[in-house]
Amino acid sequence: MDLLPDLWRQEYWLPPGVTWRDLEQLPDSERPHPKDLLIALPLALGFVAVRCVFERFLAPPIASCLGVKNRLQVSAAPSPQLESYYCHRSKQPTQVELVSLMVLCGKTQRQIESWFRVRRNQDRPSQTKKFAEAAWRFFFYVSAFVVGLTSLVNRPWFWDHRECWRLYPIQPLEKAHFWYYMLELGFYGSLLLRISVDVKRKDFKEQVIHHLATIFLLGFSYCANYIRIGTLVMLLHDSSDILLESAKMFNYGTGWRKTCDSLFVVFAVVFLVTRLVIFPSRIIRTTLLLSMEVFEPFAGYYFFNILLMVLQALHVFWAVLILRMVYKFLKGKLEKDERSDEESEADLEEEDKAKEEKTDPGGDCYWEKSKETLNSKLSVLTNSCVLNNLTHHRSSVANRARKAQ
Repeated sequence: MDLLPDLWRQEYWLPPGVTWRDLEQLPDSERPHPKDLLIALPLALGFVAVRCVFERFLAPPIASCLGVKNRLQVSAAPSPQLESYYCHRSKQPTQVELVSLMVLCGKTQRQIESWFRVRRNQDRPSQTKKFAEAAWRFFFYVSAFVVGLTSLVNRPWFWDHRECWRLYPIQPLEKAHFWYYMLELGFYGSLLLRISVDVKRKDFKEQVIHHLATIFLLGFSYCANYIRIGTLVMLLHDSSDILLESAKMFNYGTGWRKTCDSLFVVFAVVFLVTRLVIFPSRIIRTTLLLSMEVFEPFAGYYFFNILLMVLQALHVFWAVLILRMVYKFLKGKLEKDERSDEESEADLEEEDKAKEEKTDPGGDCYWEKSKETLNSKLSVLTNSCVLNNLTHHRSSVANRARKAQ
């Protein structure tokens, strides 16, 4: 029971010499209250509901305009034993498990491997689903960026980052920045609520870490009145995310390759500049060094900067993937989004085996045709041998008859 009061001890949240009472100098409407963060939960649920409506009614017409089409999928042949194993045990059986499945189902290893490939393909998200997800994020990031830029462009700390700490923590909270914070918190909360049903990409774990770090950053910075630096962090991240999601949207469409490539190039430049140059040199430098001109380090100072370092580590991780994409793009071999357009490493080989799955969807039909072809060839070969022997025998008999005469 004593844990909650200890959590709000002022030395955790505020610099030395500053108390919660100092914040009370601000009017109640201009002071951040920790209880305000509870607004983010209904906002998150609201975002989930709005997203469902968007993906149901608005995303399909947009997808149709861009020529988004689902791939033709082949259904796996009915097999209760394999289906049960797929759903309850593993989607990718090991060599030992394949042997036991061969005994159980009476199929060859090749047939079982082919069945699992086709079955995994059935579970892959459709192009329209991935497009709807990208479109939803695109429209949110555009809206958030416009709101953030409008509310910050005339503020002194947007141009001079030392203003982020002037008179701290006695800095009034503006209504625009309050709602900017709540909307961002609600959005990232909605991403966590939907994480089990969204498309699982290669950087799934990194995305979860990013969302959690962002939520903790926003929550702490709001309670500690780090509002000014927090708004700059949000605006900086939204700028490149807009380009990423728009590039995905055109990538899923048909006939937009040049547009997609152009957006990708712009995105790569903006991401590398904002996340690897501006973020560490301006944002982290502001919180790590310039803040110490105003107050001494405290627990919240270390907590906030550690979370920023976590974000920076993720930026480096994604930058490596983007640079790999740039390398492939320059070589003319860019086909897939290295960062987040693939569901998992195991699915990378699925597209290359599509032709094989069309000719071998369940294994049975393929092998029956192979047997028929093989039997036909053996029959022809056998008949040929019999005819040759018969001809040779007749020739020998004729020769012996002429000699006897």
